[in-house]
This record gives sequence, structure tokens and C-alpha cells, in this order.
Amino acid sequence: MSSHREAPEVSKDPVADNTDVYAFVSPDKPSHVTLIANFIPFQNPQGGPNFYEFGDDVLYEIKVSNSGTAGEADVVYRFRFETRIRNSRTFLYNTGPITSIYGPQWNRPQRYTVTRYEKGKGWATLAEGLGCPPVNVGPRSTPDYEKLAAQAVHRIAGGRTVFAGQRAEGFHVDLGSIFDLGTLRPFQMAHLIPSATAAGVNGTQGLNVHSIAIQVPKADLTADHRTPRDVDDAGSVIGVWATASRQKTRVLHTGKGGSTATGPFQQVSRLGNPLFNEVITPMAEKDAWNSVPPEGDSAYAGYVARPELARLLPALYPGVFPRLAAYKKNRADLLAILLTGIPKGVVPGFQNYTGANQADMLRLNMAVPPAKKPNPIGLVAGDAAGFPNGRRPVDDVVAIELRAVAGATIPLVDPSFTPDDATAGLTDGTSNTNPPFLDEFPYLGTPAGGYQTSPGTADGAA
Repeated sequence: MSSHREAPEVSKDPVADNTDVYAFVSPDKPSHVTLIANFIPFQNPQGGPNFYEFGDDVLYEIKVSNSGTAGEADVVYRFRFETRIRNSRTFLYNTGPITSIYGPQWNRPQRYTVTRYEKGKGWATLAEGLGCPPVNVGPRSTPDYEKLAAQAVHRIAGGRTVFAGQRAEGFHVDLGSIFDLGTLRPFQMAHLIPSATAAGVNGTQGLNVHSIAIQVPKADLTADHRTPRDVDDAGSVIGVWATASRQKTRVLHTGKGGSTATGPFQQVSRLGNPLFNEVITPMAEKDAWNSVPPEGDSAYAGYVARPELARLLPALYPGVFPRLAAYKKNRADLLAILLTGIPKGVVPGFQNYTGANQADMLRLNMAVPPAKKPNPIGLVAGDAAGFPNGRRPVDDVVAIELRAVAGATIPLVDPSFTPDDATAGLTDGTSNTNPPFLDEFPYLGTPAGGYQTSPGTADGAA
């Protein structure tokens, strides 16, 4: 999974668990960039009576680095939420069909404020009192969910558009097999503990997340406030990551429930590139990684240069990756992709280099136009508008990163290396079997409804 329950402490705090970050030039509005940060993983659509919502006590931020030190926030979009209870005498989430996000039938509405920080200028409030949609309860409670979601798409100051609310999970991965000793079902006949080849199983199918999405003019993100047009220009590249923070002190109230938080905010979750903390950072350091800014990620560069997964693949699939097993150099390809961006000259006609400082961020060259026919394998397949040039919802980041770790990208920096034959087709065998993506903002699909979704069946058989 990209960053769902990726560290011990944040796995106990799902409302602050940052699951996926996306940054891409908007395909239907190429003068703008869309930034999305997802939180609250593995949402069961039937999760009432206390359905999922953003935390009023969590500070949610999407951060952008556009000059100076990579991993240092030059622009920040901050989201703060406030929840109210309309009728304190009922246990119900809604007291009738919800036909408007501002209607009285929704008993627990959420509103939020958006503020923006720019280095040298400080903070400015962009909008207040913006409404979230409810969750997708079912056809009686939320009879026209698409309409409710559309009401929660807000045009705000500066040509910006925002949305905050429940969406369908867009990330797909075979969780059940990957964490069963690194099994890839399409290749499990070659596993150290073999079994018959099988199709991948999407472990996030039918689940939802909560998304914070903002679409802004490209000039909102550049250091000189110009719209980037030259792919070779360093000013066309931004770094993007998202964070969740909590106040350091929490006091529980005896006899009346609830708590009060005080003190300065401390970051408890962050995410830039998918799967970084998930499969690169060792277990003992995951919580520490979540608590620090990316500008200091040189401390974790050794795990990128010599990734554990690159050693596991030849061990778990004997004889399948002999060239990878024999490669003993530091992984300069992964260091570039994940920590510095790709310099000019490595991929013809492309770069997203942010300097020598190593920082885990999505790096987006905003001068690259959207692809007319996006390839889910992104840059590796010749689609420069896709991951690791930012990240689009359609990008199959599991397959991309599996192939990269297995050696597909080594020849970019070391032409003497030839990847193993299996590398080009490496995949977990899944595709997006969740609701389809939208063609317009906020792009992620309509969340699965509680009434409409059939729970899975438990089967302990091999």
C-alpha cells in the first residue's frame, strides 16, 4: 500500500494517517495543477453509526518546495476542520435523506477553513466555512451522492478550487499477497514457497478514503509567480508532500468524555513518494521518519541506495533476478528518482531535478503537458506526464516501483547493466477495480456506499 498504516504509531491514529499524495497538471485545465492528499485508510463503507470524518484536532497541510533547499516548504495550503452536532438527542448520523450539504437532515456536518502560506509573505486566509459532503451512507440517506459531492467543490480566491470529503480509494495493490512473504501472484510459481500462478487481488477494492484536494494556477506554485513553459527550466519543477500534525499535549476529561489538546503542533505523518516509508525505511525508524521534514532525508539515503527489497527479490524468487543479485553498486537511479529528481540528460527531453539536497517529495515538472492517452506505467513507459513526474490517480505506482527496484531504471545511470528478463513485466497483477476516476476535479471516484456494498467473505483455506 502506498502509505496506509505504514508506521506503528500512525497506524493507531487513522484520522492523521496520510495514505496517498497526488500532484499533476490538470488534464482538463492544463493552466492549473491539482494537489491531492488522502487520509483515513481502509474505510469500511458500512462504518456507522459513527462514520468517518476529518479530525478537528488535526492540522492538515499540503506543502510545496519551489526554490532554495529541496524539502523546505515555500508554499503551504493548510486545512482546519470544525464539526458540529445539530441534534444532541439522537444517535443518528442523519435524520432523513440528505439532499444538501447544508441541509438540517445531516446531523454531524463538517466545515473547514483554507489558509495559504508563502515564504516572505506569511499566512493568508483563502476561504472559511466551506462545506464537506457527508459520507455515502446509502440510497435513502444520500440519494444523489454525486450531487452532494458537486456541492462540496468550492471555487475560492485566486482562481483556486477545493474539495474535502470522502472519495473512493484510487490506489490498488495486492496487500494479501505482498505481505505474505513478498508474494506476487502472477509470478508465485517461481517463489521460494511456490504455488500456481494466479491473478492479483486488489486489497483496497470497495474501500474509501478522505481526500483534501486543491486545484491552483501554476503561477501559484512557482517562486517567481510565472507560468512555467520550458521543461529544461529549473523553475518549472516543484516538490510536493503532505503532512498531518497534532498538538503535543492531550488532556482526557474525567466523567464527561472527550479531550483538550494544547501546545505546539508536532508532525505525526508525512508522505511524498508512494511507498517510501512503507518499504524503504526500516521498522524501527518509521515513526521518526514521519515526525521530521523531508529536507533532512539524507539520513535515510542509505536505505534508498541499498534497498532491502532489491535484496529480497532474488532471495524470494531464486534464479529469476540473477543480474540484480550480482549488482553491488549504490542505486544511483533510485536516489535520483526518490530523493533529488532526475537531472537533465538522463531521460531525453525531461528533467525534474530540484538540486543536490536529498528529500522525499513528489517532483512535478509543470511545463510537461498532460498526456492525451495516459500510460499507467508513467515515465518508465515514455509518458513524461506520469510518475515519477508527479503522480496521477491513474499511475500504477506499485508496478512502476517494483520494476524500478528490480533494476529497470539502472541503465539510465549505468548503461553497462542489463535488467533481468522478468523485470519489464513485473506487477502485483492488480488494476483499479474501485469506482472509476472522474474526468474533472476532484478526479477520484464516487465513494462506495454503505448500503450498496457487500462485505467480503472470510475464507481461511489455502
